[in-house]
Amino acid sequence: MCSCRRSGGGLVQAGGSLRLSCAASGFPLHSYTIGWFRQAPGKEREGVSCINSHGGLTYYTDSVKGRFTFSRDNAKKTVYLQMTSLKPEDTAVYYCAAGRRRVVGGCPRPGDMEYWGAGTQVTVSS
Repeated sequence: MCSCRRSGGGLVQAGGSLRLSCAASGFPLHSYTIGWFRQAPGKEREGVSCINSHGGLTYYTDSVKGRFTFSRDNAKKTVYLQMTSLKPEDTAVYYCAAGRRRVVGGCPRPGDMEYWGAGTQVTVSS
């Protein structure tokens, strides 16, 4: 069975930090584009940060640049999203996802991703 299993998330005050992790199973992590997506209530799911297979280009949406850091450990089949200086507008359900569409000018569309984690709630209080 192929899946992304996530951990992390929770409630944090504005300015705080959280780290999300996502462990992949059943597919070769290093061969896939991996992305962190989020969906706030009433909004569409958006790509927050994505990284191409085998490393290389890492994309961050403008609103998180300088605050979020995406990393991957292919040996552990795990990816991480370190989130710092969190803002209330970062509140959303965060998902990890994997797919074979490459990062070009932005994350692949959610519909292009093949495997999804269950999602974890991140709530930032003001």
